Amino acid sequence: MATCTLNRNTTEEKLVWYAMVLTYPCFAIGALYVSGSVIGWMIFGVAMLRWYIKGIDNSVYLPSILWLWIGGGLVLLVALFVAHANWDLGLGKTIKSTIGWAKGWALLPLFLFLGAMVNIKREIIIRAACIIAIHSLFFGVITVAAYILKLPADLFISPLKVIGGPCPDFFTVSFYGLNPETGIGRWRFFAPWAPAAGLMACMLFIFCSLEKNTGYRNWGIAGCAVMCLLSQSRAGWAIFIMLIPMLMFLGKIKSPLMLIIIGVITCLFLLAAEAIYDWIYTLYSDIKAARPDSTRVRSALANIAVQRWETEAPIWGHGIVERGPKIVEFMPIGTHHSWYGLLFVKGMVGLLALAIPLVFTALYLLLTSYHSPMSPSAFCMVMVLVCYSFFENLEILAYLYWPALLWIGMALNPKKSGVHYAY
Repeated sequence: MATCTLNRNTTEEKLVWYAMVLTYPCFAIGALYVSGSVIGWMIFGVAMLRWYIKGIDNSVYLPSILWLWIGGGLVLLVALFVAHANWDLGLGKTIKSTIGWAKGWALLPLFLFLGAMVNIKREIIIRAACIIAIHSLFFGVITVAAYILKLPADLFISPLKVIGGPCPDFFTVSFYGLNPETGIGRWRFFAPWAPAAGLMACMLFIFCSLEKNTGYRNWGIAGCAVMCLLSQSRAGWAIFIMLIPMLMFLGKIKSPLMLIIIGVITCLFLLAAEAIYDWIYTLYSDIKAARPDSTRVRSALANIAVQRWETEAPIWGHGIVERGPKIVEFMPIGTHHSWYGLLFVKGMVGLLALAIPLVFTALYLLLTSYHSPMSPSAFCMVMVLVCYSFFENLEILAYLYWPALLWIGMALNPKKSGVHYAY
C-alpha cells in the first residue's frame, strides 16, 4: 500500500486515526469509555461545521437504509421517554437515561451516518485497526508474563468514573482477570470484560484481513488470534472460526466455479445431515458445559426478562435496567442479551426499532456483495453484531466497535462502496 494513501488530510480523518491508534494509551488511564463515547459526536460537530461553511459536497449521499437507522434511534429515545412516564421514574432518571442513550443506542445511527456521509479514507481505518491488533499482541505477551509472575491483576479504577458509566468495569485498568469458575487467567484486553474482547477480536480480524501491507496484515491477524484465544470467549471462538470461510468466499459466489463447489458441498451436506447435526449438538453441549454457572445465570436472566416484559410492560418496556435477584448473582435484568434487554427496557417497540434496520442492512450488504468490494466485509461485521447480540448488549459496547459502524456506513453508500445502484 502506498504511503500517500494514509495521509490524514482532514480533521475528521485525524480524529478517526488518533482515536483508534491511541486505544491502549486511553485504556491505560481509564479513559477509553469516555473517548469512545464522545468521538462520534466530535466528528459529527466538525462535519456539520464544515458543511455549514463550505456547503455539502455533491458526492455526499444519504442511503435510504440509513433513514431506518435514524428513525430506529429516535424511536428508542421516544420509548425511553414513554416508559419513564409510565413508571413515574422522575426527571433525574430520565435525564440520566437520555445521556445513556446518547452514549449507547444513538452511536449506532451516528457512526453509520458518519461513515456514509463524511469523506474518510478506508485505508486509514484498516491500518489503524491493524495497529490496535498489534498492540493487543504485545499486551497479551506482556500480561501473560505478569500472570505467570503472579503480579496484581487489577491496577486501579480511573477517577474518570465520576463522569458516569454502566459500571466500574469500564474504568478499571487491569493486566488480566480471573475466571471465577476455574480460577485461571482470563484476559479482557481494552474491553470491560472478556467476551467483549472476543467481539473486538472478530471485528479487528475482518479489518486486518483487508490490509494490503503483508507485515501489518500478518501481525495484526496474529494479534486478533491472541485476543480471541486469551479472552476465552465461547462465542468469540465460534464466530472467529466462522469468519475465515466467510471472508474467503463471500463476494466470489458469482464465479461459476464457486457455484459448482457450493452445489457439491450442499449435496454432501444433505447426505451427511444427520451425522453433522449429531456432531453440532454434541459440540454445543460441550461448549455450554464449559462454563455451567455462566450458562445458568444467562438463562435465568433471559427467563426473568421475558416473564416481566410479558406481564408488566409489553409495549414500551420498563425504561431502565433493574437489579436481579440472588439466583442471577444480582446482575441487572436486561443485560447479557440485546434482544431480551430491549424487550425488558424498551418493550416490543424497542426491539423492532433495532431489528428492522439490522435486517434490511444485512440483506442489502449480502445482495451487493456481488458488486461491491466493501459489502462482503461489512456483511461479516453485521453478522458478528447479530451473533453477539445474543450474548451482549450492543449499545453498551458501541464505544468499542464504532470503527465497524463507520465501515458499514461506508458500504451502505453506493458512491463509496462501488455499487452502481442503490436499493
